Amino acid sequence: MNYAKKIVTCLAVAVISSVSLSAMAENAIDDAAVTAKVKSALIENKTTKAHQIDVDTRNGVVQLNGFVETADAKSEAESAARTVTGVKSVQNNLQVRSGERTMGNALSDAEITAKVKSALIADSRTKAYQIEVKTYKGVVSLGGFVSSSAEKDAAEDVAKNINGVAKVENGLKVGR
Repeated sequence: MNYAKKIVTCLAVAVISSVSLSAMAENAIDDAAVTAKVKSALIENKTTKAHQIDVDTRNGVVQLNGFVETADAKSEAESAARTVTGVKSVQNNLQVRSGERTMGNALSDAEITAKVKSALIADSRTKAYQIEVKTYKGVVSLGGFVSSSAEKDAAEDVAKNINGVAKVENGLKVGR
């Protein structure tokens, strides 16, 4: 009798595990579809420049990251994202660029972005593949979803310690 209870318990655990794994896979597929639809909406919108905007989705929560030219572009990007079926909420972390960009600024920004990404990869406290990094005039924007507040803080700390970083905008969201 005891043996039968163990078998039933094992089967119940297996079923629950497969259901939760199935649900996780379904959420990942749904999130990928939402991300693609939001990107399409941004491409179709005449005000937004989709190539400037990174889109990340987790459990229907869409996060917009990057730099845009105007406040209208920032607002339009959020509006476009909200119209997509499956979007539960939108976190608009877009930064409005100010001033002119020079080739020197762009090169320096690219170097800073590369240094931040490399440092995030090297730091055992962060999962760099989950973190989007953009830089404009020395201001680093971090976006995406991380596992914990400690990882969010670590990513910001790593970015702040890179030479040339003037400021860090930490738009990372904690949670699955």
